[in-house]
Amino acid sequence: MASELLLALAAMAGTVTATPTLEDFEATLRRHDSATLALEEWCTMRGLADPAHVTAQTLANGHTAPPTDLSAVLGLASNEALAMRNVRLSCGGTVLSVAWNWYVPSRLTAPMNEALARSDAPFGKVVAPLGFRRKALSTVAGPRDNCPADTISTHQAILMLPDGRPLAYLVECYTAANLAPLR
Repeated sequence: MASELLLALAAMAGTVTATPTLEDFEATLRRHDSATLALEEWCTMRGLADPAHVTAQTLANGHTAPPTDLSAVLGLASNEALAMRNVRLSCGGTVLSVAWNWYVPSRLTAPMNEALARSDAPFGKVVAPLGFRRKALSTVAGPRDNCPADTISTHQAILMLPDGRPLAYLVECYTAANLAPLR
């Protein structure tokens, strides 16, 4: 059912050619507040997996220091902790993104925090019931600090809760596999 919906969305948005462009890819990302949903749509349009299901593999090297002003950006109270999740997002065995999510655990439910700690579920899917909105901060062609060398696009964004409080700060490095010709 979800794959059928994604195919319908892809048809409405126009099809992606056998050799998609960065513009095609960026347009798909812009249609969604959740990068996971965007990657699942992209995976469906590209035929990378059926059904298109994005998983998050936690990376052991995820001890990247947060940006220096992150406490202010996320509006952390003195009693609130900051957590970080560094993952590789894949669909059908193809790595589409490497991402860092700095987030405020106290703004999530206990089951959401448990899922983030113990599953391969992507952040966006886990916290979707909160009704977050994405606020783009920057998009840069190519890699930024800590991104893999084959990064085609780097995004920085904040996820905002419906009441206006920030939930998470994201850095997403999208891989060249997103634009690779299909075999």
